[in-house]
Amino acid sequence: MTAVSVPASGTNYTLTAGAATAVVASLAGALRSYRVNEIHLTETWADSAIPPGGAGILLAPWANRVDGGVWQLHGEEQRLDITEPGKGNATHGLLRNTGYQAVAVSGSSVRLQAEIFPQHGYPFHLLHTAEYSLSEEGLTVTQSLENLSETAAPFALGAHPYLKISDVPTEDLTLTLQADFRFETNERSIPTGKVPVSGQFDLRRGQRIGDVEFDAAFCGLALSGGRHVHVLSAPDGRSVALWGDASFSFAHVYVSTIYPGVAKAIAVEPMTAPADAFNSGEGLRWLEPAGRFTAQWGIEPRLE
Repeated sequence: MTAVSVPASGTNYTLTAGAATAVVASLAGALRSYRVNEIHLTETWADSAIPPGGAGILLAPWANRVDGGVWQLHGEEQRLDITEPGKGNATHGLLRNTGYQAVAVSGSSVRLQAEIFPQHGYPFHLLHTAEYSLSEEGLTVTQSLENLSETAAPFALGAHPYLKISDVPTEDLTLTLQADFRFETNERSIPTGKVPVSGQFDLRRGQRIGDVEFDAAFCGLALSGGRHVHVLSAPDGRSVALWGDASFSFAHVYVSTIYPGVAKAIAVEPMTAPADAFNSGEGLRWLEPAGRFTAQWGIEPRLE
């Protein structure tokens, strides 16, 4: 019998549409790769590895961090498991180490589901569904959350893709993001307030990635045609855009110098709420029993 080699990120689903190919991993419902012809538009990772730096993973039922893993639910303290020991926070939701199950698969799309069970610090039962749909125009991701509990549940959704244009060093690319405000944070990356963007944080006219280094969330995003659009562009005019619908009214940008195999990598993360929303209430939504929330984001190549 021949042994079957399964990547560390679980079952991988390959989607194709014309010259475009995307690979989605069952672990965390992650976008493992997206390319058009030979140009890779997202960072990827080896078969033997899990997503480094949260690459491509989906975030539910919160995005980014919860301060110390502690929050209040109707006056009762809730304590989440600490998943960022270095800073003492609960980070990236509850599905980062969960394998999603495929419920519908075609040549150009896959629909995945994962349950969030009641657990330490989050006494709710939810179902997270993510559908990846690939066309020659781009990749669309539809994230839905359904409340299977008997009481209303607080939540936020997000995703953690790293963008690139693979034949250009990422440090030579320019990020343009139409945001008027950013969140200041403390030493543990928890927001302490909002300030107008300035200096390296003012991305409205673009900043070269090689000239900046930060891990910051933005709000006051411009909405055009019902979308927030963030663009990573090359010196020759080619670009890749990450868009989110009106629900993804926050964006987090992480410029990494530790992503394996590259000098710099850039995560552009659509979010429905910023870090620590369980405590601040900023952007936080509540889902009633049997309620369902749906939002979309996607990646659009602009290579011609």
